Amino acid sequence: MEIVLVFLALLLMILGIIGSFLPVLPGPLTSWAGLLVLHFTDGVALSQTFLIVTLLVAVFIYILDYIIPAIGTKRFGGSRMGMIGTTIGLIVGLLAPIPFGIIIGPFIGALIGEMLHRNDFNKALKAAFGSFLGFIASTFLKFIVAVIYLGFFIVKLSEHNAQWF
Repeated sequence: MEIVLVFLALLLMILGIIGSFLPVLPGPLTSWAGLLVLHFTDGVALSQTFLIVTLLVAVFIYILDYIIPAIGTKRFGGSRMGMIGTTIGLIVGLLAPIPFGIIIGPFIGALIGEMLHRNDFNKALKAAFGSFLGFIASTFLKFIVAVIYLGFFIVKLSEHNAQWF
């Protein structure tokens, strides 16, 4: 049973990192769920304080994920259409077989969204850039937290791996 829990925790960790880029999955919260599953194994003991602090960080990052792109968009004069375009562009960029699609997609999506909102290309370009910067900052923050949680997972697992093998 232990190996199943460790495998499930690892799967949640990987999904957490992927979720840092996909707007469908809450990356750090998914990674935290992996830490929680690891806590339920017999060989790994994570303190309640550790779990509470890492949960609070994950929730804080989850909230910031909505605030940071909005700040970037507003700061550069963008609209809600720019933010929607950024998200759609991300999905298309992930699925399209183009180099750097994950970076190019959100920017082009934001630009298209802003062009639909207003016909001034220069203002739309500026707003798209703000939306893109907010998205990149938010994604980077989520990715860093998910990787840190993966580091915690690896350290805790390696401290107790002799018990399983």
